[in-house]
Amino acid sequence: MAGMKSGILLFGFLVTLSLCQASGSSINDILETLPDPFFLSSTVEAKELVDAAYKYERDRAKKAFRKKDISPSDILRHLKDPVAGTRSAIRAADYMETTLSLLKKKLRRIVKGEFNITGTVHIRLCLFSSQCSRKHSYFGASNHGYARWLPAEYEDGVSLPKGLTEGKLYNGFPLPLVRKVSNEIIHTANENVTQDQERSVIFVHWGQWVDHDLDLAPFTTTKINNKEVQCDTSCTSELPCFPIKFPPDDPRIKDPNTCMPFVRTAPVCNAKTFIHEQINALTSFMDASMVYGSEVPLAKSLRNQTNQLGLMALNQNFTDAGLGLLPFENNSQSLCLFTNKTMNIPCFKAGDARVTENLGLTSLHTLFVREHNRLATKLKKLNPRWDGEKLYQEARKIIGAMNQVITYRDYLPLLLGDETEKEIPCYGGYDESVDPTVANVFSLAFRFGHGAVQPFVTRLDEHFEPLCPHFRVPLHLTFSASWRIVMEGGIDPLLRGMLVVRAKLMKQDQMVVEELQERLFEQLQVIGLDLPALNLQRGRDHGLPGYNAWRQFCGLSQPRNLAELSEVLRNPELARKFMDLYGTPDNIDIWIGAMAEPFVPNGRVGPLLACIIGSQFRKLRDGDRFWWENPGVFTRQQRRALSSSSLSRVLCDNTRIREVPRDAFKVNRYPEDFVNCRVIDSLDLSPWRQRSNYGVKEQASSNFV
Repeated sequence: MAGMKSGILLFGFLVTLSLCQASGSSINDILETLPDPFFLSSTVEAKELVDAAYKYERDRAKKAFRKKDISPSDILRHLKDPVAGTRSAIRAADYMETTLSLLKKKLRRIVKGEFNITGTVHIRLCLFSSQCSRKHSYFGASNHGYARWLPAEYEDGVSLPKGLTEGKLYNGFPLPLVRKVSNEIIHTANENVTQDQERSVIFVHWGQWVDHDLDLAPFTTTKINNKEVQCDTSCTSELPCFPIKFPPDDPRIKDPNTCMPFVRTAPVCNAKTFIHEQINALTSFMDASMVYGSEVPLAKSLRNQTNQLGLMALNQNFTDAGLGLLPFENNSQSLCLFTNKTMNIPCFKAGDARVTENLGLTSLHTLFVREHNRLATKLKKLNPRWDGEKLYQEARKIIGAMNQVITYRDYLPLLLGDETEKEIPCYGGYDESVDPTVANVFSLAFRFGHGAVQPFVTRLDEHFEPLCPHFRVPLHLTFSASWRIVMEGGIDPLLRGMLVVRAKLMKQDQMVVEELQERLFEQLQVIGLDLPALNLQRGRDHGLPGYNAWRQFCGLSQPRNLAELSEVLRNPELARKFMDLYGTPDNIDIWIGAMAEPFVPNGRVGPLLACIIGSQFRKLRDGDRFWWENPGVFTRQQRRALSSSSLSRVLCDNTRIREVPRDAFKVNRYPEDFVNCRVIDSLDLSPWRQRSNYGVKEQASSNFV
């Protein structure tokens, strides 16, 4: 019956359309004459297609995890899999985009030439019925779109990524394959690494720690129109698959029918312009969401519900020589089980799903869950009448502030160097007109840290000597390897290594090590992924404008030819490689173009990255009414106490490490640059003692969830 009604509506639509075209009416005039049921029928059809595709994908995923081995794309999918409210928001966007697609198909049966069907009352009506919210987006809220600092650039102006159509010209030149760019410009052998003489490995990990507080672009493998196409194996660019093709001269893959899997970022509803936008599953604010989660259900599941002490849940099966470990995820098919089948250790669970991506990240997650429990326990002694909810919220609020202090006082000046004061001037208070939403371009720009990753993970004993037999492990053998934390000595040896091992120095001829460029998430005989190629493809997927557009946005010069690009990069040979690949600086992908620039003085990024990253962190601070320095969030005495926070103190309070450097992010030699924990300032919690149970103004509640 439903199909018959749809057919009658379509017949009526075609008759109306032919009559309107005969009279010379515009496409919008035609749309305005059509009855609402026609649009609603497209919405119903779209919902049926999307729901069926989601069910098919769920069933397929269950079967896939019954196999004996996992692939690199399985790991990546696990890290980027949408959950809870994020999944609902993505499905609503799929309803919208599928509805628009169906309407376009119907129109193409009779309308000649290009046309635009957005902007009509009927489209808004169908969006309303497809559960796509048109309400005002709250600044910085989770499950909303990224901010656009420049308009999106898509191949079709709406949603298709640039580079999708082979041979299509941009500014007169075709875009190179991202794998070819990776091979020609980025590849660095593991043995050919220059050590950074001023930054430690923990400096690199802190950048990722902060990034995982700010943004997560999940993707879905759901195919709406052709469920049989699998992004893991197909070389067909049928959305959401956008496979990375190998050039004929690739050093690793010679088969032209083999591609590297790539899945587009999940969409979010955009009822304003209908341009394809990507969803950010996290809150944009620096609120320690990687510890606590960005949605209420996850936050609750991470808490210890067995008592009223305001604690975070810990692992019930193992400890780290008596100290707490993160709880395991509740999944009998946990991906981490496959990285060592004899150990039977699942992935850890935390506020961010990427917790087990690498061992350094897991160590920081573990460190701050322990710090939360330490603070909650001390606050209970100071305020015996506080219940579990009060203890949890106050400890959580302190953790958020500590991360803000450490990032802005210690980390960002070492990153932005002499550009710090220009990009992030002194705090002037909360500005409600500032939108702190994480920008789409920042989600790519902040991946600069991939150029500072060492190819090995180092573990040291209590004397900061090599911890055998687990001293130096190739990076690719540590991905999603939670078992290494449980079975190979906990987090202390890893943290010691992160303190004294130097970061890799990102150089123009040593951009990203082979462990990331050839062996990302490598498992057994299955080829690893290429992280730089993924970054480049992701920028095109997100519709980000090219290098010169962002140079102009930041008030920098826009090189137009080889000579000018050579001057900007201070490297004629590298400039020639770029011109040979892209034809024009306008086409250079933003991530690689920005990465290639020489560092600003005393920093670890070039001028373009300093501008993008600095602008984002300024907005994150000034647009956050719960920022730790904003009057009313903490008392004056509490702010004074928080200003003494340091990563070194957190290490002292939550590990068995008793000697630490004063500045953990700088290169420190043991023992000459280390001091006893006794001389590192502790966080004075006395300003949190509640003097009276009556008439005391409660602290401002957080914006964390």
